[in-house]
Amino acid sequence: MGAAQDSPQAAFARFVRRAIDDAKSERGWTVSDVAAHTGVGRSTLFRWLAGDWQDYPELAKVRGFCTALDVPVGVAFRALGLPDGEQPGPARRDRIESSVDADLRVIVTRLADPGVPPEEKKLIRDMLRYLAHRQVRRAG
Repeated sequence: MGAAQDSPQAAFARFVRRAIDDAKSERGWTVSDVAAHTGVGRSTLFRWLAGDWQDYPELAKVRGFCTALDVPVGVAFRALGLPDGEQPGPARRDRIESSVDADLRVIVTRLADPGVPPEEKKLIRDMLRYLAHRQVRRAG
């Protein structure tokens, strides 16, 4: 079962299942809690989980889902087979090759990997939140 052969429905269903499972294990949320915090209805969540959709999910709902669960939106878009919205060009290629982007790709990969234990994912997310909100001390 290679990822290249997956339908967008199957790939997105796996993505949603991982995100909901993480919310359950890390936050103690039920599907109802996920629905309330993300603004995505329970019936929509169950359709996403079942891969039961013909038209692509509303991107605003996907963004809300990802934001509330601290999941990168790009991971959801890739599961759906959608581009990230940026056109590849020389400036983008240079940016992708930077060491910062390489580090971010490793982090996103670990967060999306179903083989990484939820405790480790929580540690990664907690550290990222800490780093994002700490004050920068400037020398001098």
